[in-house]
Amino acid sequence: MGKFGKGLLGLGFLLLITLLTLRITGLDPEYMDYTTEEYNQRGRMTWPGLWLSGEDVRDPVADWDWVYDVNHPELGNTIMLETRTWYGIPHSVTALPTARGDKLYIGGSARGTRLERGFPHFKRWWANVERDPRLRIKIDGKIYDMTAALVHDPVELAEIIGRDPITTIVAEDGTEQVVAKWYYWRVFQRNIAQY
Repeated sequence: MGKFGKGLLGLGFLLLITLLTLRITGLDPEYMDYTTEEYNQRGRMTWPGLWLSGEDVRDPVADWDWVYDVNHPELGNTIMLETRTWYGIPHSVTALPTARGDKLYIGGSARGTRLERGFPHFKRWWANVERDPRLRIKIDGKIYDMTAALVHDPVELAEIIGRDPITTIVAEDGTEQVVAKWYYWRVFQRNIAQY
């Protein structure tokens, strides 16, 4: 084996060790306050993470409204969610939870140039969830194994977000233009203890 082959082998080994370390320790996504101008200037984007770490919860949750009471000193009541990519390394992001008693929803909006892409390719995590609905959610340091189902009913979607899921403006030429589209998934616990 030549120097080049040994170098590639060494690099591959280093990459493997790095990925194993990150799998054990986790790598949370970057958090940025979504109400700031800096967040808007960055295209409403933050750096994603990889595996989430925390205490696994196996007990069923009957009422999700408690998520609004979580007040992490840096994250507030945002949650982290880990999706499955086609290449096997997770993609995790921060999101705001929407709780309605026994129902928990995750979602968000597509704006600007993202609207030029077809659904679900507005955001990488949306495409991941539509391809594989299994995900992990981290709330207040605890991990919940979940399955996501896109909300198709426009009435339910409007009730979740409190308004029409499509935001439009009237342009100077009098035409109506879509400036934002909202999508939400209801998430269901899986791998919970059976009674």
